[in-house]
Amino acid sequence: MKFTLRAFRHRNFRLFFSGQSLSLVGTWVQHVAMSWLVYRLTGSPLMLGLTGFAGQIPVLLFAPLGGIWSDRAELRQLLLATQIAAMLQAAVLAALTFTEAVQVWHVIGLAVLLGIVNAFDTPVRQAFLVELVGSREDLPNAIALNSFMMNAGRMIGPSVAGILISVSSEAVCFLVNALSFLAVIVAVLLMEKPPGRTQRGAPPAVLQGLKEGIAYAWGFAPIRALLGFIALVSFMATPYAVLMPIYAAEVFGGGPDTLGFMVGSAGLGALSGTLFLASRKSVRGLLKVIATACGAAGVALMLFAYSGSFWLSVPLLVVTGFGIIVTAAAVNQIVQTLVDDDKRGRVMGLYTMAFLGVAPLGSLAGGSLAQAIGAAHTLFIGGAFCLAGALWLVWQRRILGKDIRPVYDRMGIPLD
Repeated sequence: MKFTLRAFRHRNFRLFFSGQSLSLVGTWVQHVAMSWLVYRLTGSPLMLGLTGFAGQIPVLLFAPLGGIWSDRAELRQLLLATQIAAMLQAAVLAALTFTEAVQVWHVIGLAVLLGIVNAFDTPVRQAFLVELVGSREDLPNAIALNSFMMNAGRMIGPSVAGILISVSSEAVCFLVNALSFLAVIVAVLLMEKPPGRTQRGAPPAVLQGLKEGIAYAWGFAPIRALLGFIALVSFMATPYAVLMPIYAAEVFGGGPDTLGFMVGSAGLGALSGTLFLASRKSVRGLLKVIATACGAAGVALMLFAYSGSFWLSVPLLVVTGFGIIVTAAAVNQIVQTLVDDDKRGRVMGLYTMAFLGVAPLGSLAGGSLAQAIGAAHTLFIGGAFCLAGALWLVWQRRILGKDIRPVYDRMGIPLD
């Protein structure tokens, strides 16, 4: 356990972890409440997909810009600004819902605004991790614990949302999220400036910064392949989360509490996956781990698609959550280990675009496809593509290892 929690020896990381943990519970409370509100207002799978698309498409468009600023600007100040902006978004959504003035276009519009905030916030937080722990030695552990924190919120938040919606309304969920941002804002204000931190220069021209970041990522085969791989997984696996309200309401005949339990089950799997990664001593053998986790998620998703049993679906969701988060976090660990420090923000902007930015395209495609052929067929197709991607990585593992090995040799890390 001491080894698993080794990033906690850094004071700034402890502050970041505690503040973000509370805030992320609120984020997932709002996420579930928004999905349930849209489905209650429209009853449309397509609108669920459109809402997911609207909330995440800005990440695809703007995450590389967030990466540019992450490489040049003061990360603490950027993080503080994004948290305040997200808090205001939640407060507006709460006010509209409390006054019963909320309409679907309000939810979609505010989802777009939050997506823009997240496009800058996510690469900032990812690039900030190396400053919080001060070295690459504890960086993989910090990445895993950061994923643990996010998925703890994912497990707890939906259950809280289900209870709050059942006893009150979606508006209370949005208010809870707005107040939760105070925890991370206070944590950021209490942080000390990292020792030995070099002064960052003025931000580069947008096109120049984008060109440098893309050329760097594209020119190194392992980073190029891993970013493409995580984009595939994000596109094909995303619909399972977007279509959960359909399974909760129509397949299992439940309500918001059923939805919260289902999403929380996937969160439990993801939480277990992050603990598994945090307990690992190094990035050694992660390509094999990624292939295995992605394949398991694909098979579980294919079985879940046609499962008519709630109690069979729950463990399948646990496996799906485990596989997807291990895949995403392990790719993050490898990329952050390989990348040069002066390109970290831009490459993490591209990672954010590939993982979170591609997701809205999957949400929109999944919602549209589910409208045409049904949710079960849609999820089965997504799981099959994840399994195919895992088999491709098994085939490519030794080829990619030839480029990764020299970097790991310089760091004293065995590849396998």
